[in-house]
Amino acid sequence: MVSPWLERTELLIGEADLKKLENSKVLLIGLGGVGSYAGEFLCRAGIGSLTIVDGDVVDITNTNRQLPALHSTVGQSKAVLMGERMKAINPNVNLTVIQEFLLPERMQVLVGEGFDFALDCIDSLQPKIDLIKSCVESKTPIISSMGAGGKIDTSKVKLSDLSKTYNCPFALMVRKRLRQQGVKPEGIMSVFSDEPVIKESLKLTDGSNYKRSFFGTISYIPALFGLHMAGYVIRKLCDRI
Repeated sequence: MVSPWLERTELLIGEADLKKLENSKVLLIGLGGVGSYAGEFLCRAGIGSLTIVDGDVVDITNTNRQLPALHSTVGQSKAVLMGERMKAINPNVNLTVIQEFLLPERMQVLVGEGFDFALDCIDSLQPKIDLIKSCVESKTPIISSMGAGGKIDTSKVKLSDLSKTYNCPFALMVRKRLRQQGVKPEGIMSVFSDEPVIKESLKLTDGSNYKRSFFGTISYIPALFGLHMAGYVIRKLCDRI
């Protein structure tokens, strides 16, 4: 018998597809503006087993775009906060919470644990490359988020093969770095915006946590990236793509 909270989902996709989601094992790395919303939508769709990963804590500057970011949660672990939220949505979800910035070796071990899908919501270049490479080598299906910063037009956000993305400086760097490591971007699904980046919103950083710069962001664009990612994964798991 389907749980009452999933009644409307079952009405839409049917009991068989709901069971597919319940039996699926999904990895989500990065719980910022994109990943927190992707995780929310996956959990509310009834994914049965979720592993969520993020080594960061909430910063006050996250409040404009990240689901767990409130003035009252500043300094708290994003992974723990999202884990608590997911358990509050679905107490029966098989949830693994990992509070780490994953090193390449750890990434390879984790990805090798037999996931049905991985969502790359990492916003730093080298860890993103490590994750994509690990998924390609282990033949784990993956969808990767490109740059949500410096964008403001919702109509420009779309799904695309990574090799066909454009007007995204971050995607350009990802493709270049992957090729340098012998990984073809062709066949890797991504979410990106083809809106030209608003260059005036760029800010340089001290380079900590693999990040040397970032673009300004608006509340809804990262969430829309996460929505596209979750929607794609759910439809793939249900064999609807």
